[in-house]
Amino acid sequence: MSIYSKKQRWKIILLIIAVMIIGASLWYSNLIVSKIRNEEKQKVELWSQAIKEKSSLVRYTQDLFKKLRIDERKKVELWRDAMEESLQSNQENISNIATKILFDNHTIPVIITDETKKNVVLKVNLDEKRQEDPEYLRSELNIMASSYEPMEINEYGIHQFVFYKDSYRITELEERMDALINSFISETVINSASVPVILTESDRKKVLSHGNIDSLVIADPLLLDQKLKNMAAANVPIEIDLGEGGVSYIFYDESTILKQLKYYPFIQFLIIGLFLFVAYLIFSTFRKAEQDQVWVGLAKETAHQLGTPLSSLMAWVQLLEAKDIEPTMVQELNKDVLRLETITDRFSKIGSLPELNKVNIYKVLRSSVDYLQPRVSTKVNFSLNDQEKSPSTVKLNKPLFGWVIENLCKNAIDAMNGEGSIDIQVIDEIQVCYIDISDTGKGLPSKLQKRIFQPGFTTKKRGWGLGLSLSKRIIENYHEGKIFVKRSELGKGTTFRIVLNK
Repeated sequence: MSIYSKKQRWKIILLIIAVMIIGASLWYSNLIVSKIRNEEKQKVELWSQAIKEKSSLVRYTQDLFKKLRIDERKKVELWRDAMEESLQSNQENISNIATKILFDNHTIPVIITDETKKNVVLKVNLDEKRQEDPEYLRSELNIMASSYEPMEINEYGIHQFVFYKDSYRITELEERMDALINSFISETVINSASVPVILTESDRKKVLSHGNIDSLVIADPLLLDQKLKNMAAANVPIEIDLGEGGVSYIFYDESTILKQLKYYPFIQFLIIGLFLFVAYLIFSTFRKAEQDQVWVGLAKETAHQLGTPLSSLMAWVQLLEAKDIEPTMVQELNKDVLRLETITDRFSKIGSLPELNKVNIYKVLRSSVDYLQPRVSTKVNFSLNDQEKSPSTVKLNKPLFGWVIENLCKNAIDAMNGEGSIDIQVIDEIQVCYIDISDTGKGLPSKLQKRIFQPGFTTKKRGWGLGLSLSKRIIENYHEGKIFVKRSELGKGTTFRIVLNK
C-alpha cells in the first residue's frame, strides 16, 4: 500500500470520527433544547392558566360593580321618593322611614337643581371645603350629568332634577380595579417565561400591549400581521375576557434565548470548521513549502553528484575517440553522455526559475521520440503528427519539457507491458496548444484519475510515485499550463492532455 493510500485511509477514519463527534454533539444539544422547550412550555401553560384565572376575577369584579351601581341607583331613587314625601308634608308629618333615608346617605354625592338644570337647589356629600365654589359645583354637575340620567321631581308645582354620581366607595374600588387591570396587563407582557407576547383586542389587529417585541414590528401593520400569523401558527392564542366587552387574545412565541440555543451548535461548529480550515490551509502551505525545499535540495544534490562522474565520462569518450575505437560505439557512448548531461541540467533547474524560449513544439516532441524509440522494446510503436515546418511555437524550457514527455511515455510503456502504440497529437489553436499523448495500455479507473498526480502515488510494485507529480509541477508551476487525464478506459488505454499558452 502506498503512502498516499495510507494517508487517504487515515483521512477517511478521522472524517468518520469527526462526523460521529459532531453528530453526538448535535444530538446532545438538541436533547438539551428539547428539555428547555418542554420546561418553557410548562411555564407558559401555568402562566396562561393564571391569566385565565385573573381574567375571571376581573369579570367577576366588573359584574360586582354593575350590581353595586344598580343598588346605588335604587338608593338614589328611594332618596328622591323620600324628598318628594318631604315636599308633600311639613317637617313634622314626614315619616320616620323617609327621614332615615334622607339622613342615611353619607356616600353618594347628589345635587338637586331647578327645572333649568343649572341652578343648584340642594347638594349632598360634596367636598365641604369647595361646595360653595360655583366652578366646583358646575364641574361636579357636568360629571354627574355625563355619568347617569337625572331623576325628575315633579310634585305640587315643584319641578326639580336629581343628579348623582358613583359613591366614594365605588370610585375607590374602581381605582383599585384599574390598578389591578393594569397590573394584570403588565404581568401578561412581563411574564415568568420571558417569551415574546402581544395582547390584542377581539379583532386581533389592535395591540393593547406587547413585550419582548421590536417596536418597529408593532408600528408596521404588514409586519405586525405577519408576526401575529407566525405566533398563531406556533402556539394557539389564549382567549381572555377583561370584562369590558369582547374577548382579547394573547399571542406568544418561543423565547429568544431558546431560539438562539437551537442554532448555537450549528454556529459553533461553523466557526470551529472555519478555524480548522484556515489552520489546515496555513499548515498545508508550510508543509508544501517544506516539501518544495526537500525537492529542490534533492534535485540539486543529485545534479551535484552526477557532475563528477559525468566529467570523467566525457574525458573517457575523448580518449576513446583518440584510440581509433569503432566510431559507432563511440557515437552511441557520446549520446548517453550527452543524455546524462541533459539529466544533470534538468535536476539543476529544479527550484530556480527556468528560462523559457520560443521553440517549435514539433521539433521538441520529435527529439524526445527519437531518443526513446531505440531504447525501448521494438514492440512499442510511436506516432507523431509531424509538422516541423508548421510555425506552431510556444514558450518552454526544452530540457524540462522533454522530461515531462519522457515520463508520460515511460508510464505508457509500463501500462502496455512493453507492447503497444503511443500516439502524440498536437492541436494548434489561436491562444493555446494542446498535446495529447495516448497509449493502448490497461487504462485507469475513474477513482484513480485524480490521484495519479499526488506525490507518492503509484500503481507499480516498484517506484516512488514522483514522475507524474514532477511532470505536473513542471507544466503548471514553471510553464503556467495544465496537465490532466483527458480520457481513460479500462483495457483500451489512456490519453493525457497538456495545455500550453502560446
